[in-house]
Amino acid sequence: MANTEQNETINFYLQLLSRTIDTNNYPFTRMVIANNVTKGEYAVLLELLERLHHQYVTQKEEGFLDFSSLLIQFAGMLNEKLEPNKTIYALRKEGYYPSLMEEFIGILEDGAV
Repeated sequence: MANTEQNETINFYLQLLSRTIDTNNYPFTRMVIANNVTKGEYAVLLELLERLHHQYVTQKEEGFLDFSSLLIQFAGMLNEKLEPNKTIYALRKEGYYPSLMEEFIGILEDGAV
């Protein structure tokens, strides 16, 4: 099997498997697959989240009350394959950085940004 044909077959299998993922329980994973986010792009996203979470914890300890700048930073640095609001809700659903995601959702729902 030629390399290109093998890659096409693997991509086809992944597309089929991605349809079987329970979107209710794993919306972020489904979003990553459906939007063809690469392993490197995924790693960059997790690094971004880790950095923002660290900043959030630090700012919270310092008494900050407004974290909209972190949300703006997240949206601005998020891979263009992903939509910021949907990504935030999907991350919360899967349990990624719950306190940070709750803060972001609170800002979104208050319409502060």
